Amino acid sequence: MSEQSKPSLLETRKLTKRFGALLANDQIDLTVYGGEIHAILGENGAGKSTLMKSLYGFHQPDGGEILLHGKPTTIASPQMGRELGIGMVFQNFTLVPAMSALENIALFL
Repeated sequence: MSEQSKPSLLETRKLTKRFGALLANDQIDLTVYGGEIHAILGENGAGKSTLMKSLYGFHQPDGGEILLHGKPTTIASPQMGRELGIGMVFQNFTLVPAMSALENIALFL
């Protein structure tokens, strides 16, 4: 099955996020299919964390759209993101020493 014929798991179309006059994400298009692994790379301040926080529900985009399984979706909160199956490991992630690795991961599920 070609990429064009299988539905995407996650897609952004012209996703835009501003903080006042600062344009953090400018019309980002991204498509993720099942079984793929992606890395988002860029310099400090390039908008990587802002993009991920928009996909997880921490920030609401100012423009564009997010699609899950081909359907436009509003992710209003991190709780809603988790309910939709979206997880996020934070940049400054700190483990709880008294918990196992599995228990630490489960905190974000």
